[in-house]
Amino acid sequence: MAKSIMIQGTMSNAGKSLIAAGLCRVFCQDGLKVAPFKAQNMALNSFITKEGLEMGRAQVVQAEAACVEPSVLMNPILLKPTSDMGSQVIVNGEVRAQMSAREYFRIKKTLMPEVMKAYGMLSETHDVIVIEGAGSPAEINLKDADVFVNMGMAKAAKAPVMLVGDIDRGGVFAQLYGTTALLDPDERAMVKGLIINKFRGDESILTPGLKQLEALTGIPVVGVVPYVHLDIDDEDSLSERLENKPAALVDIAVMRLPRLSNFTDFRTLEAIDGVSVRYVSSVREFGEPDLVILPGTKNTMADLLWLRSGGLEAKILRFADSGGAVFGICGGYQMLGKELNDPHGVEHGGTLRGMGLLPVKTTFAGQKTRTRVTGAFGTLSGAFSALSKLPFEGYEIHMGVTESGAPIAEIVDAVTGAAKQDGAVHGNVCGSYVHGILDGDAVAGALVRALADRKGVDPDLLGKISGETHKQEQYDLLADTIRGHLDMNAVYRILKEGV
Repeated sequence: MAKSIMIQGTMSNAGKSLIAAGLCRVFCQDGLKVAPFKAQNMALNSFITKEGLEMGRAQVVQAEAACVEPSVLMNPILLKPTSDMGSQVIVNGEVRAQMSAREYFRIKKTLMPEVMKAYGMLSETHDVIVIEGAGSPAEINLKDADVFVNMGMAKAAKAPVMLVGDIDRGGVFAQLYGTTALLDPDERAMVKGLIINKFRGDESILTPGLKQLEALTGIPVVGVVPYVHLDIDDEDSLSERLENKPAALVDIAVMRLPRLSNFTDFRTLEAIDGVSVRYVSSVREFGEPDLVILPGTKNTMADLLWLRSGGLEAKILRFADSGGAVFGICGGYQMLGKELNDPHGVEHGGTLRGMGLLPVKTTFAGQKTRTRVTGAFGTLSGAFSALSKLPFEGYEIHMGVTESGAPIAEIVDAVTGAAKQDGAVHGNVCGSYVHGILDGDAVAGALVRALADRKGVDPDLLGKISGETHKQEQYDLLADTIRGHLDMNAVYRILKEGV
């Protein structure tokens, strides 16, 4: 059975996901077979495994860092918010139900056997399990429901805990001391190390505070991790990459929808020198882009109404009418059509006029399409002609069925082997259901060079990049940061001694 260690945070976005990913990479580099685990994830960024099952993107990142294939065993429960009060509940990679927060809390304890079965299967085949918590373990109003999120999971797995505080937000000593003070004595005894994360400046100025913190809590500080800029997929929309950026030689505007999902589709485009990928949430931010992308969303109809009410839909329509290039992915593709129908109330209910830029209609159904695919673009013209015949791979994850007029590609279901047509094109407007269709090196490179050429910019001024090489370099840089700023001897001692 595997040894385990758990990374908990004093709050959401304290950086525990990246600390966990960094430890996964370090353990992998040290020759251990390591797997990540997070019993319950709440995020709109998800991933489809090779078996066609859905899991949270954070554990995919950690699995890649750990040098292992992502598996739903690493994230048995995924909550995908559809409103402020409800989520789609996914268990073991498959949709279980749409539930309000109250309904989910009512049945949560019944899911513990499935969580422990997944954890047990991972534990049997790995040397180390790096477990990630969620939010804070000191949410005392939710403690009764913490059966497998923070301390409940630590107890079940007999995992020692390292607690991460975010100094960049301020008050890190209060965060760490207050969190440990609110824990029950048996829970506090499981916290074996404290980590200060996202520090900027001279670490020596922290020394008096670190000593006092250790004296107050009786828990050693095992490291101060600096604020580092790494190009690694983030867990959710708290990501810094969604902040608006200045335009570059080639300027791509992605609509920052309220229920934006899978913005990781654009990571290769973001990594090319000379290309700006800006996330736009207002008419004022729209600028003069070379390409507009409508990304995926967890609620297409509600987000289309948001675009419409804020004036961004009109801005996109004028942009397309003037010959501007527009690409929609998944929910963004659905928005570009003539009509959206939701007869069963899957999303918003009723019928809604689409943007009318593509000759398609979408009907939402209760059955989710969920699979990995490979494919190749057909013969395209206009702004996207450079993509003609290029291969791609990705995944589908949507509730809608779209009647397409002029498909852009033929794709093959990696699970069933069935072939079908995907997407639609009309002039300089394209849409596809495939997440990741623009993420491959060949496709991303051809697209930005074509956009540069169309703009009159020398394409040779743009950088060249291998998305996979770049990603692995970033994981190694993360591991270097962890090794350089955590006491790894102490971490290994905590791992060995357990609880």
